[in-house]
Amino acid sequence: MTTRRQILKAGASLLAGTVATGAVTNAATAQSRPTATQPPIPAPSGQQYTPVVTLNGSSLPWKMDNGVKVFHLIAEPCTREFAPGMTVNCWGYNGATPGPTIEAVEGDRVRILVTNRLPEHTSIHWHGILLPNGMDGVGGLTQPQIKPGETYVYEFTLRQHGSFMYHPHADEMVQVAVGMMGMFVIHPRSPLIPAVDRDFCIMLHAWDIEPGTYIAKPTTMTEFNLWTFNSRVFPGIDPLVVRLGDRVRVRIANMSMHDHPIHIHGYNYVVTQTDGGLVPPGAQFPETTVNIPVGAIRAMEFVADAPGDWSLHCHKSHHTMNAMGHQVPNMLGVKHDDLDPKIQQLLPQYMSMGQDGMAEMARMQMPLPENTLPMMMGEGPFGPLEMGGMFTVIKVREGLARGDYRDPGWYEHPPGTVAWKLKSDESGRDG
Repeated sequence: MTTRRQILKAGASLLAGTVATGAVTNAATAQSRPTATQPPIPAPSGQQYTPVVTLNGSSLPWKMDNGVKVFHLIAEPCTREFAPGMTVNCWGYNGATPGPTIEAVEGDRVRILVTNRLPEHTSIHWHGILLPNGMDGVGGLTQPQIKPGETYVYEFTLRQHGSFMYHPHADEMVQVAVGMMGMFVIHPRSPLIPAVDRDFCIMLHAWDIEPGTYIAKPTTMTEFNLWTFNSRVFPGIDPLVVRLGDRVRVRIANMSMHDHPIHIHGYNYVVTQTDGGLVPPGAQFPETTVNIPVGAIRAMEFVADAPGDWSLHCHKSHHTMNAMGHQVPNMLGVKHDDLDPKIQQLLPQYMSMGQDGMAEMARMQMPLPENTLPMMMGEGPFGPLEMGGMFTVIKVREGLARGDYRDPGWYEHPPGTVAWKLKSDESGRDG
């Protein structure tokens, strides 16, 4: 059987020149942001809302100018660490992909300055937001393109509240593919009842990055090999840390080329918002998995009444994996491990895989090409988690100090609450 190293190395060699060419790679100047779990910044004085937490990201600062909230977005190349061991050259906003979350309040007048530091023109569209046609940001249709070095001004009054996005409507195949996106959260002027204690933002995206290279291929349509929450993959993504009893909202936006059924363990929840607005209470119903279509947002809410470490992930199994090859031969059930000693005489690093399943990959320390990740990675309290990609953990804890949402570590299960291996003297318990 061909080794995974050989497969990945062959794929990497096809695009080796990509790393050394192209404006994306040459212009990557900004560094990725720290990944420590951070509490939300306090709401500005006089504002009655819970600020959002953008996992592994931040919210965009603003200042007041004669009653107008002024924000500044900079479209520019940046780098992003997807997980330890893999850094990617991207395009984004203000040094990050996704860009910083814009937070404002229904009724606010906002002015958003957009400066273009990319090597080509761009524009910016405010996805789902009701505004004047000339502020909609479709290059060539509602405005001229923003050329490199130019700054354009978008100004409008926020007439709604909910969960929205921003992204280019210029050379979208390239600009979105390499990371240009962000969330735009508009809080209600009058607080909703019930209010939430923790409010999270996650953007879904898909990438095709050949092992050994540093830039996504923008022409890929379906065969992606990396799946990210906020341009991070497990175990590089922050957990969602909440106090027992908190009411939690998770806003998830999909800018990838695939739909994603997002599943939460240990809870059912209701979908309270889409990018079209609030879902009327009479139309809400309990879910544990909700499909998020391409170009859409869903916000789900639940009360964190069960302590533990609960999985949050896409339920398409390939989307909880890292850099995958599409030409790996299917050797399931084919006995071939007795050939290893003979093959290793020619290929010392060879080892057979896939005879009895692929779980062994999470335990192997196989050599990998430069700048890539194993298909499965991450350690839990009971061993390898065999996950990657669109996977993280909701950590619900009793006794957290108010406002202290640092990662509390793994959950300590009360005695008698963990599944155990059946012993021979227990076999007759249930008849």
